[in-house]
Amino acid sequence: GTNIQFAHNLEDDRLVVIEINPRTSRSSALASKATGFPIARISTKLAAGVTMDEIPYWKEGTLEKYEPSGDYVVVKFARWAFEKFPQAQDILGTQMKAVGEVMSIGKTFKEAFQKAIRSLEIKRYGLGARELRALSPEQLKKNLSIPSSERIFLMYEALRRGSSIEELYQLTHIGKWFIKEMKELVEFEEEILGYPWNRLPGEKLIKAKELGFSDRYLAELFNIKEREVRQKRISLGKQAGFDAVPVSGVENASYYYSTYIGEDKVGVSKRKS
Repeated sequence: GTNIQFAHNLEDDRLVVIEINPRTSRSSALASKATGFPIARISTKLAAGVTMDEIPYWKEGTLEKYEPSGDYVVVKFARWAFEKFPQAQDILGTQMKAVGEVMSIGKTFKEAFQKAIRSLEIKRYGLGARELRALSPEQLKKNLSIPSSERIFLMYEALRRGSSIEELYQLTHIGKWFIKEMKELVEFEEEILGYPWNRLPGEKLIKAKELGFSDRYLAELFNIKEREVRQKRISLGKQAGFDAVPVSGVENASYYYSTYIGEDKVGVSKRKS
């Protein structure tokens, strides 16, 4: 159950270990939930001297044959609360400043990422932040160069203003793949805002849901009520379905996550609560 955190220098591929927890920790629990792998139970058996080829694994026989699998993406996102600690600097580094984290599951990174943002309970329901539009280009660039709890939202605003992936990479050193994913969300958001709400094509609303945009965020974008968004997508036949994350080592056991991509794969139980 050891949890190891490290920093990666993208320029020279240097890896630096910044934290080791030689125990089952909160991060271990999150990893277990994300993969469906029972880390605590397996760690206990290994500590007791049981070897991996002696631990049953229902799918492949024994545990040494285990391989991770799944058609879903999990995002872990830290929760900061600098508003409660006015003396603390909102500058992120190797020092622990998060007060918790959220975990979200979706079919794609975009869907899971937007779910994570909503789950932070910071009164933001998407990546766009209108209050950041008042920043001058110079101030926006300066703020982006400092790793902070607002950096993701600052990046989204910079992309909205036309910053390139390379520019943001040089300022933040965040992987280009992640910046590209955000850029595609920005481009789609700007595309749908080219329509008045009553003329927004149905296929655009359907795609917005598949990309992880929430009803509330879409309502904020179009300055309408949330129920109007919900009513329109339901009339288009677009509702959330559920899919399963199988629990490794336990046959026919799983937990579920909602998604707007694909069909509902979870039947309704006949059991009464």
